[in-house]
Amino acid sequence: MTKVTEKIAQAEKENRTWWSFEFFPPRTAQGLQNLYDRIERMKGLGPEFLDITWNAGGRSSDLTTSLVQVCQSHIGMETVMHITCVEKEKLDEALNTAKAFGCQNILALRGDPPAGSQVWEPVPTGFKTAAELVRYIRQEHGDAFCISVAAFPGSHPETGPSEEEKEQEIEWLKEKVDAGADFIFTQMFYDVEMFIAWVRRVRKAGITVPIVPGIMPIQSYATFKKWVYRENISVPAHFTEALEPVKDDDSAVRAVGTKLVAQMCRDILDADVGIKGLHIYTLNLAVGARMLLEEIGLVARVANTNPLPWTPSLTPARRQETIRPIFWANRQKSYLSRTENWDEFPNGRWGDSRSPAYGEFDGYLLPQFKLSREEAIKLWGQPQTVQDVCELFAKFCMNELPSLPWSDSAASKETSIINRQLAKMNELGFLTINSQPAVDGAKSDDKTHGWGPTNGYVYQKAYLEFFVSPSQLDALVHRIERDPHITYYAVNHQGDLRTNTHSEGPNAVTWGVFPGKEIIQPTIVEAISFIAWKDEAFSIGKQWAGLYDDDSPTKSLLGEIMDTYYLVNVVHNAFKEPDAIFRPFFQNA
Repeated sequence: MTKVTEKIAQAEKENRTWWSFEFFPPRTAQGLQNLYDRIERMKGLGPEFLDITWNAGGRSSDLTTSLVQVCQSHIGMETVMHITCVEKEKLDEALNTAKAFGCQNILALRGDPPAGSQVWEPVPTGFKTAAELVRYIRQEHGDAFCISVAAFPGSHPETGPSEEEKEQEIEWLKEKVDAGADFIFTQMFYDVEMFIAWVRRVRKAGITVPIVPGIMPIQSYATFKKWVYRENISVPAHFTEALEPVKDDDSAVRAVGTKLVAQMCRDILDADVGIKGLHIYTLNLAVGARMLLEEIGLVARVANTNPLPWTPSLTPARRQETIRPIFWANRQKSYLSRTENWDEFPNGRWGDSRSPAYGEFDGYLLPQFKLSREEAIKLWGQPQTVQDVCELFAKFCMNELPSLPWSDSAASKETSIINRQLAKMNELGFLTINSQPAVDGAKSDDKTHGWGPTNGYVYQKAYLEFFVSPSQLDALVHRIERDPHITYYAVNHQGDLRTNTHSEGPNAVTWGVFPGKEIIQPTIVEAISFIAWKDEAFSIGKQWAGLYDDDSPTKSLLGEIMDTYYLVNVVHNAFKEPDAIFRPFFQNA
C-alpha cells in the first residue's frame, strides 16, 4: 500500500489505532543529518507514515524534497509532502520530483503569512486558495496523488471564533474536499469537547472523508504558550490549572502535559465519531512523541517497523524488491547507492547469480564516517597490537562501544543472544563485522527476531562474517571440514578466494512463512555479491587507518591487517542447531 487513505482503511478494517509523525526541514546540513538519524530511530515507534512541512521561500522547500527522498528511499517510510500555493512552475517541479521518489501523498495548503506579517498574499503566478491548489493537482495528475487538506477545529488564526466564521471555515473545508481532497488533517487543539462537536458539524455538512486529529505533545511551558498564542487555540481550564504550578520545571511540565494530552487522545478515540488515528506534531523531537504513545499504551507493530529483515526502499524502481545479500546488513545506504542503476531488483528469487552488476568499487565514493576524525579516535582509541583491536571488537559485541567502522550504530538487538560467543571469537582473533543467530520458527511479531505480516513464522541460519589472519584461517578451515552443514567463503584484499561450496547460486539465510503467501526469502549469501562487498569491507578498514598520522603505529597496524587478513563468511545450514556454528572457532581454544 502506498496511499495514506489505503493505510487508514486497512487500520479501520483491523479495528486498530494508528499514528503518524510530522517533521520539518532544519536550517543546516548538520541539522538535516541529525534529523535523518532521529527519524530512523523514531521509525521504531511504529508510525504509519510521516509528513514533511514546506516553506515556499528558497532553500527550505529544497530541503523538503530532499527529506522526502531520504524518507522514501533510505528510511523506507511512506511520506506526505506539504505543498503550498506557490507558482505553477514550482508546484509542477515539486510534484514531479515527489512522484520520482515514490511519494504519492500530498498535503495541499494555502500557506502561512511571511515572517513578520499577519497577512497572507498570493504570489503573482500562484494559486489563491488551497481549493484551487487541490483542483489543479487533481486535474493535472489525476489519481496519482492522495491529497490531504488542513482544517481548524477551533478557529483559523486569521479569523474569529464567532459561529458565522466557524460555519464559513466548514464551507471552505467542503470546497477543498469537493475539489478532490481525500482526507483531512486538523491543526493542533487541546479542547476535546470542542473538537468532537466540530467533527459532528463537519459530518453534518456532508463531508465524509477521513479526519485525522493533529496532536501536539507538551514539551515545555514556553513552547506550549507560544503555539497556543500563534495558532489562537482555546485551552481548557484544567490544562492551565495543572501546568501553571510546574511551569518552571521542564521535566514536570512534560510529565503533566503528557498525561493531559494522553487523556485527550483517549477521549477522541473513545468518542463515537469514527476516529482511529492520531497525527503527532513532533517538532523534530523524539521524547514527547515517545512519552505520549507510552502513556496511551500504543505499541509499535512489527509489520510497521520491520516489514522485512532489512529496510525496504519505497522508490518506484525498488518498491517490489524483496531480496538482498546479507553483507550490507549494517550499511544499507551503501547497498542502495551501489545498486541504484540496476534496471530491476530481485523480487521472489535472486535469479542468475551472474546478473548483479555492482561494477567497480570506487573508494573515493566511500561514505564518510558519521564521526569526526577527533571523535573517531576518541571512541576507537589508538590500538597498538592485534590484541588491542580484538578487544575493541569484543567491546562492540558486548554493547560497550556504540559503533565500529563497519557499523554506524550499536550491535542489533538479536546480537545480544550470541554476544558472549561473538566477544569470545574476537578475543581469539576473529574480528566479526556481521552476524545473525539461528532462529527456528519465531513468531513474526517476536520483538527480537520478528518481521513481516502478522501470524507468520520466521527462520534464520546462523551466519558469521569476520576478518582473520591467513594462519588462523588455515586452522579454521581444517576444523570446518569436519562439519558437513557449514559452508564458507574467504577472500583477501587481492581477491584470492577460498570456499567449500560448489555453486555460485544463492543460499537463503532468512525466510518467512506467512498465511496465504509464498515463502519469502529476503536475505541471501551469494558469491558474486560477496566479492563485490569485499572491496568495500577492506576499504572501510583502510579508511579507519587513514584517520591516524602517517608515522602512527596504529595506522601501520590497521593497514597491515587490511593488507594480509581474509574476509570470511560462514553459514551453518542446520538451523535447528543454534550453537553449532561456533564449534569450529572454540575447538582447541
